[in-house]
Amino acid sequence: MTTHAPQKALKAPTVTLPGTLDEAVAALNAMPAAVPVAGGTDLMASVNAGLLRPAALVGLGRISEIRGWQYQDGHALLGAGLTHARIGRPDFAALIPGLAAAARAAGPPHIRNAGTLGGNIASAAPTGDTLPVLAALEATLVVAGPEGDRREVPVSHLLAGMDLLRGGEVIGFVRVPLLHAPQVFLKATGRTGPGRAVASVALVLDPARRGVRCAVGAVAPMPLRPVEAEQWIASLIDWDSGRTVVPEAPAAFGEYVAAACIPDPEPAADGSPQQLPPGVLHLRRTVAALARRALGRALS
Repeated sequence: MTTHAPQKALKAPTVTLPGTLDEAVAALNAMPAAVPVAGGTDLMASVNAGLLRPAALVGLGRISEIRGWQYQDGHALLGAGLTHARIGRPDFAALIPGLAAAARAAGPPHIRNAGTLGGNIASAAPTGDTLPVLAALEATLVVAGPEGDRREVPVSHLLAGMDLLRGGEVIGFVRVPLLHAPQVFLKATGRTGPGRAVASVALVLDPARRGVRCAVGAVAPMPLRPVEAEQWIASLIDWDSGRTVVPEAPAAFGEYVAAACIPDPEPAADGSPQQLPPGVLHLRRTVAALARRALGRALS
């Protein structure tokens, strides 16, 4: 004899599998409650945790046009359906090494084989490994909308909530500048092996503009750009003689980045200085170490 009341079976969501980007947009507009899904690594985690019960799904896995990349006016136009595993391969690493490094760090093989670049962006999880790299590269999204409409959105604007995806829109492509210069991605996790980042740093050199771009991930809801630290270190680099800096510069740059992203607390009401909690102080030291190492590797 059971003491449990019978549970009503949950209705399975309707699944639509379009073959083109425009068909996917049409399906989403025909079913406003539908959720687009590519690899499903984040979506299914939310479903399994009971946080999401989509009435309908629009699968993007059969859309071949978003699973490759092409060259376009000094940029790479990356399909949003590219998996982390594909991005991590050597041929892609020769193209955009920072993004390839982030993709290789994006979890165990089954996650990298399923998870996609577009899904990482749309989920916008603070620990998304590709996000600080895209922010440092100043990547732009090509968003597909109804009636063949295409609009471009800086990835930093989407992640910051400055420009959100509209109903029925899908991320189709990611436009990334080809800098032909060193790019580094480093992350610290809370355990051994692949795991979610406690902090991450992406750093790219832009010799054409004599610039350094850096983004820090996982310490805030979106990647942070320490612009003043970028400008300061760029001014110290000897761009004409092997991109050298004085020996003390990388460590100072690390501290500059960390303090910009995890600042000291405001003084107390009586003006006395306040201390960061031990855990936050440790995180700031971690960011400093990552930024220092990233710059050292980029300049080596």
